[in-house]
Amino acid sequence: MKKFFKVFVFLFIGLNFVFAQEKDSVDLSGLMSDHGDVSFKNTLSRKGQMFVFWGWNRAAFTKSDIRFKGSAYDFTLENVVAHDRPSPLSWDYINPGDISTPQFNFRLGYFIKDSLALVIAQDHMKYVMDQNQTVDFSGNISDPVYAAMAENGTVDLRDKEFLTFEHTDGLNYVNLGLEKYNSLYSSKNIDIVWSYGGGTGVMFPKSNIKLFGNERSDRFHVAGFGLDARTNINFVFWNHWMARIEAKAGYINMFDIKTTLNNQPDKAMQDFVFGQINFGVGYTFKIKK
Repeated sequence: MKKFFKVFVFLFIGLNFVFAQEKDSVDLSGLMSDHGDVSFKNTLSRKGQMFVFWGWNRAAFTKSDIRFKGSAYDFTLENVVAHDRPSPLSWDYINPGDISTPQFNFRLGYFIKDSLALVIAQDHMKYVMDQNQTVDFSGNISDPVYAAMAENGTVDLRDKEFLTFEHTDGLNYVNLGLEKYNSLYSSKNIDIVWSYGGGTGVMFPKSNIKLFGNERSDRFHVAGFGLDARTNINFVFWNHWMARIEAKAGYINMFDIKTTLNNQPDKAMQDFVFGQINFGVGYTFKIKK
């Protein structure tokens, strides 16, 4: 709950900027413009404008307590360390048949008013529990074989027989957000636009989990929710083509992670804070004159 409270305060402050009145918004247009007032051009953020974006990310996660609950066990692994898993640099990043294999980001934005966009997004991160770690254990396990692995209040996870735990296809954050855009620079062939905002959505992971040597759970499911704050710099070339660099931070709470292959009530629960850097390309266009 402490993590949730800190992130909530952070997002609340950030979203106050997003929903601020136009007269209070940051307006940096014209600071570096050749035209003085670039609002007549503003190729990205006019009302009725749309954009699509595809990119790739690196992500980081705080330590988390993971609780596992089933008919024969109820225990928590504390301060579990995990990392992302970027794909090796290959044609998978641009091959249409494998483009969703790497860690990717998708955005579809529509400007509901000048400089304010509604954005539908998917952040496809990968979350992999580090196997080479020993973690604190609390709770109970009825099976004597696996209970013995938790002697003295710790579990050595290097023995994969106890647990492997991943969201690798992936840690899918499907979200809806609002973003405020401000022009930094405009010329004939390039615009530079800064934006900031926040969003919320559902977690739809495909969790690859193998607990106590059982058959691995590996299916898509709605596991919880997330919320975030984000900021990005957009470079728009020749009025349409975009390059974007974005930073995002947020909170994820998954209270219904499937741990068994069938429909048994076994589940895991965890929450953590994440950070993300992503970059990619897009295209912006007006849907009507």
